[in-house]
Amino acid sequence: MELEAVAQKADAIRRELCKVIVGMDTVLDQTVVALLAGGHILLEGPPGTAKTLLVRALSIAVHGEFHRIQFTPDLMPADIIGVNIFHPESLAFQFSAGPVFCDLLLADEINRAPAKTQSALLEAMQEGQVSVDREVHSLSPVFLTFATQNPIEYEGTYPLPEAQLDRFLFKIVAGYPQKPQEVEILNRYQAGFDASRLATFGIEPCTSVAELSEARAAVRTVSVAPQLLDYVVSIVRGTRELPSLTLGASPRAAVMLLQGSKAMAVLRGRPYVTPDDVRDLAAPVLRHRIVLNPEAEIEGMTADQCVARVLERIEVPRI
Repeated sequence: MELEAVAQKADAIRRELCKVIVGMDTVLDQTVVALLAGGHILLEGPPGTAKTLLVRALSIAVHGEFHRIQFTPDLMPADIIGVNIFHPESLAFQFSAGPVFCDLLLADEINRAPAKTQSALLEAMQEGQVSVDREVHSLSPVFLTFATQNPIEYEGTYPLPEAQLDRFLFKIVAGYPQKPQEVEILNRYQAGFDASRLATFGIEPCTSVAELSEARAAVRTVSVAPQLLDYVVSIVRGTRELPSLTLGASPRAAVMLLQGSKAMAVLRGRPYVTPDDVRDLAAPVLRHRIVLNPEAEIEGMTADQCVARVLERIEVPRI
C-alpha cells in the first residue's frame, strides 16, 4: 500500500470517529497514530469521557473483532488468555480461547486487577501471542490493547508494573470537553444518538484488518533523517539525566517514539518525519515511563512538565 493511500485511510478513520466523539481532536489523532504504528494505548480519564465509546467506534471503522474485559480484583489470567479444557469424548484437552483473541481489546479499568492478572497481557502486548501449558497461540496480526483507568479513584486499585507500562505506546489523557462541545454532545443525543446502541453511531467501515496490516508495513517505510534519530535518542536519554526524575525512559521508549513519529507524519500527509512530529508525541510516549522523585512530587511537578523541560534542553535539529 502506498503512503498516500495510508494517509487517506487514516483520514477516513478519523472522520468516522468524529461522528461519535466530540471535542477530543488530540486524542483522536493519537489514537489513529497508535493504530497505524501498531502500539497499545493506556487511556486515562474520569468516568463519562467517552473512553469506551472511542474504542467501540474504532472497531467499527476498522471492521475488526472487538472484545471487552472488565478488570476486577477476582479476575484470573485464564479469564483473559483462555484455558485448556478436558473433553471426555475425545479424551484430550482442547484450548478454549479467551477474549484476548481479537483485533481490538478493551481492558476496562485495568488497574482494578492484581499484578498476577495484569501480567497475563505482557506476552500478548509484546509478542503478539500467549502461552498456555507450553503451547504458543498466535493473536491477530493487528492486535491492539486499549486499557483504561480512572485517575480520580484509587481505592481498590493496583498500580500497573513498570514492565507493563513500558509496553504501551501512548498514555493518552482524556479530559472534560469545553462548554460548546458539551452542548454539541447533548444536541446529538437530542437528535437520536445513543452511546449504548451501535445502530445510532452512523459509522461506516473504511478499512479492513488486511488493509490495516498493509498500512502498518507502509508506515515503516517513512524516511527519517539521521539527525532526527539522534534527536529521538537525546530526548529519551535526557529523561535519565533530569534531576527531578528517579527513573528515566527505556530504549524501548526511543523505538516507540520513532514509530509513532512515522505514523504521525503519514497522518499529516508527509512521507518523512519532522522535529514537530517527534515533539508533539514526546509527552504521550514518555509520561508513563518516567518516575518523579519525592521532592518533585511535593513541589507539584507533573510528568508532562518534566518532559517539557527535557525538550527545552535539547537543540532541535535543522533538516
